[in-house]
Amino acid sequence: MHPDDSDHQPLPANRPVRRTIDPASAERRVGRHRAPEPPRRGPARTVPGRIAVATGVTCCLGLIGVAGVGETGPAHLDVREAVADRAAADQRASRDFTRIAPPAAAALPPPAPTPSATPATKKPPRKPAPPKRPRPVAGLDQRQMDNAKAIVDVGREMKMPRRAMVVAVATAMQESDLYNLASDVLPESFDHPHQGSGSDHDSVGLFQQRPSSGWGTVAQLMRPAYAARAFYAALREVPGWADMSVTAAAQAVQVSAYPDAYARHEKRATTVVAALV
Repeated sequence: MHPDDSDHQPLPANRPVRRTIDPASAERRVGRHRAPEPPRRGPARTVPGRIAVATGVTCCLGLIGVAGVGETGPAHLDVREAVADRAAADQRASRDFTRIAPPAAAALPPPAPTPSATPATKKPPRKPAPPKRPRPVAGLDQRQMDNAKAIVDVGREMKMPRRAMVVAVATAMQESDLYNLASDVLPESFDHPHQGSGSDHDSVGLFQQRPSSGWGTVAQLMRPAYAARAFYAALREVPGWADMSVTAAAQAVQVSAYPDAYARHEKRATTVVAALV
């Protein structure tokens, strides 16, 4: 077109005019908004092609496929018939349907309990029941019987014969009347558990043993078990004590100013020891 020509020049009479049924179709064929062309039917889109593809997949992968066909194609294959055909052709799967049970698993320990958000309140451990106190015999009260038991328990611990226990209990009956006594001469003796007091020099405890004579400290002699152990140890050192009378054996240990006083306690001491052993 020449530059001087008008934009609205009439078209030549012999130029054919192209018209489309849909005016919008011209826009879809121009520029980048060109409408995509309808898909072409390849071999996989046709009924015979789909059957061929499904058959190939079934043969290669060993799967039972059902080839879908169009509305005018044959009906879906029956799965049971396909399985029967595979069995007849001896085309077994890679694993048999028969399963062997695995060996029994070893017993596992129970899982540890999961700690709760709030720990359960634990019950305090039970305190051991206190040993039964021996029933008093031979006219003793409970405190005297408890002290006699302490003397007998130490004798059994030291594997002393019953005769030695009778001598020890009879000696304590004479010396302190089976009470753990402090001493008026030793004020510190009152700092320890006691059941009365005496005034015989610095003698303390069940056997009225004197710290100044080397029997032990005041604190030691105020403990019934220690005092009894000290008495048995001294009795062992007396030659032939087992063949002596109760009085003679006790006097050999205590060196008392009244040696015959122990004899009157022998019967009661024998009764007490018999009740405790």
